[in-house]
Amino acid sequence: MTERIPWDQYFMSQSLLLSLRSTCTRLTVGATIVREKRIIAGGYNGSVSGDVHCIDEGCYVVDGHCLRTIHAEMNAILQCAKFGAQTQGAEIYVTHFPCLQCTKMIIQAGITKIYYLEDYHNDPYALKLIEQAHVQCQKVALPKDFFQQLDFTTKTQSSLNRSDGTYQSNS
Repeated sequence: MTERIPWDQYFMSQSLLLSLRSTCTRLTVGATIVREKRIIAGGYNGSVSGDVHCIDEGCYVVDGHCLRTIHAEMNAILQCAKFGAQTQGAEIYVTHFPCLQCTKMIIQAGITKIYYLEDYHNDPYALKLIEQAHVQCQKVALPKDFFQQLDFTTKTQSSLNRSDGTYQSNS
């Protein structure tokens, strides 16, 4: 029997994939919101819809912060608000420890558990708020060669073994 990856690694992988859509030149971040083992929203850091992107125009930095960028956690929570997905009791998987403002949003959204992959300016006040709100916080262990270790072959293997390296559906 083939061993399946644990849920925390599965959802963190989704966040890593989302981070590849980031338009920030300073840090790429992805966030996935999950309820009852189902993805309800995802987000990555980038510009407001319709605005120019940092990768195209450069960052708009004031006091050390890019004003153009919406953080991944905020984008994911706003997707829930936009489409009516309930965040109360949900979990969030973020590639980097949330900043103070995102921590406040996560708490106010009723998210009860934060999974993160990398430490990033872990704000002491954010940590205090997380503790006060009884939000669980867990660092996810994901080996650096995680994606290389995954076996993407199917039982027939033909769909992934095309000579041009592309995927073809068997249906």
